[in-house]
Amino acid sequence: MIKTIALDAMGGDHGIPVVVAAAKRVLAETNDINLILVGDEAALSVELGKLGLVLSDKLSVRHASQSVEMDESPALVLRNKKDSSMRVAINLVKSGEANACVSAGNTGALMATARFVLKMLPGIDRPAICSNLPSMGGHTHMLDLGANIGSGPEDLLQFALMGSTLAKAVDNNPNPTIGLLNIGSEEIKGDATIKAAAKLISSHKSLNYYGFVEGDDIFKGTVDVVVCDGFIGNIALKAGEGVAKMMGHFIKEEFTRNLPSKFAALVSKPVLSSFKSRIDPREYNGASFLGLRGIVVKSHGGADDYSFAKAIRVAAAEAEQNVPKRIVNQLEAFLQEQERQVV
Repeated sequence: MIKTIALDAMGGDHGIPVVVAAAKRVLAETNDINLILVGDEAALSVELGKLGLVLSDKLSVRHASQSVEMDESPALVLRNKKDSSMRVAINLVKSGEANACVSAGNTGALMATARFVLKMLPGIDRPAICSNLPSMGGHTHMLDLGANIGSGPEDLLQFALMGSTLAKAVDNNPNPTIGLLNIGSEEIKGDATIKAAAKLISSHKSLNYYGFVEGDDIFKGTVDVVVCDGFIGNIALKAGEGVAKMMGHFIKEEFTRNLPSKFAALVSKPVLSSFKSRIDPREYNGASFLGLRGIVVKSHGGADDYSFAKAIRVAAAEAEQNVPKRIVNQLEAFLQEQERQVV
């Protein structure tokens, strides 16, 4: 299956140079992805020329006269930036010209625009941001990472359903385990919302509910999917990124302290390189906006071409598996299960 991915070329901290370089990287590595670069056509033409890229069926340009700044209000973007590269890229998903959209732009504006243009899937009340985090077992899917604050039990149930569906689709995992992030693993821990969510999730056999998990379980790989409110999830995500940076800083500091430590670093270089790649945030770039009637993937704003290319591959994998359709199917099966339980 050939997947067509629309790229918001104007978004993020670096914009066109990174997006075009990422496009070149992806096209050199695969034959089943077509890319549409969305942004200022003149500026894109200059960058394409620098990198020796030629427009073709695999790579095309769609002009957009506006761009969205990283600090712009989502409401103002919706009202005033109808020809922004972000909006045009999402419109391509709605029209069916693209199977997915990738942007490194303003997260709030991207979510607001995507929700306005694409609308929500039937039966899903709120979108959720889901991403992979490195763990001892490989990776853990975690949601919500910041789209929602104050999620209720029904919202957390829907997040669990969407996260489970995503894990089944992209990991080929037939029965992913689901954990609710809490301040303890005991059933008596947590507030009324988390306890009510646990009852809802555990009552449905289609969801492989593990139970409550704590912050360290995210990186242990205790479960395949960690579910939480967006406020909590975003803090946990940023804390994990901070620990990874601190570890890298300390390791570099120790290995450059003196001549013997520099020699030890030289001997240990293969191990250090492998360790770095396993915790490198660039390897896990690309957060999915689940619950929409289309695929939208958010790249980190400061992404380089390597990590932006990772986000493109995330979008392509979700398009390959038609994740929104699978969520709808899962929800329908879930509702049928509820009806049988009532009867």
